Amino acid sequence: MIGRRLILAVQFLTRLPTPQIRDFRDEDLTRSAVFHPLVGLIIGVLLAAPLWVLADRPWLAAVLALLAWVWVTGALHLDGLADVADGLGAAHRDPSRFLEVLKDPHTGAFAVVILVVQLLLKLVLLAELVGTRWWLGIILVPAWARWGTLWWSRRLSPIAQAGMAERFSWRLSMRAVTGWAIVLTVVSVATPPLLVAVLLVPVISAYWRRRLGGISGDCLGASVEVLETLLLLALVLGAHLAAHVDVLGRLGPLG
Repeated sequence: MIGRRLILAVQFLTRLPTPQIRDFRDEDLTRSAVFHPLVGLIIGVLLAAPLWVLADRPWLAAVLALLAWVWVTGALHLDGLADVADGLGAAHRDPSRFLEVLKDPHTGAFAVVILVVQLLLKLVLLAELVGTRWWLGIILVPAWARWGTLWWSRRLSPIAQAGMAERFSWRLSMRAVTGWAIVLTVVSVATPPLLVAVLLVPVISAYWRRRLGGISGDCLGASVEVLETLLLLALVLGAHLAAHVDVLGRLGPLG
């Protein structure tokens, strides 16, 4: 049963080849959400490969890592980010239009702009991360973001036509959510900047509670993208700050 749900989690979150599941049941898909952080780790390993192999060519490594990121996830969360961008843009003067725009299948100017900005941000941050002290933290970035989906789904009420948020929330236990938080926190001790995720996830949760009173599938996707970018930024800034501290430490005795 565990293997069945893990396979479904991989199928839902990635384009990776998996064995065929027979006698599919909706219940299995909803219960598979507990494996989302593990799937995030698998994604992270794929992203780390080009950063390691092409460490001497950071921009090429970053391009290949970004292409792998978009391909392996099928742009699943980018789609949510685009929809939310259009919704927030249209609801600037009329908040009631947000949900209406989320249901619109068309792509607007806000969506295009935010997708370009998001991909550029990830590209630059990946290039900056290559060769730094905590570059291996990239493995944990997708895992933390997908743990965030568990937290948001469990702590926030699904809004009207919430889609995946509604399907997963009622099957999740806080014990599983807390267990993954502990595991990721312990592993992240080796890459301290990632521990900021423990603060960022509740902050994002508070934003949606205040903004919508709940969360939808598109909002989950957008939140994953935002959290991934913020964690990349934390790794880059943390690594550069640590490097400067090391330099000052070596210069100190000389002074």
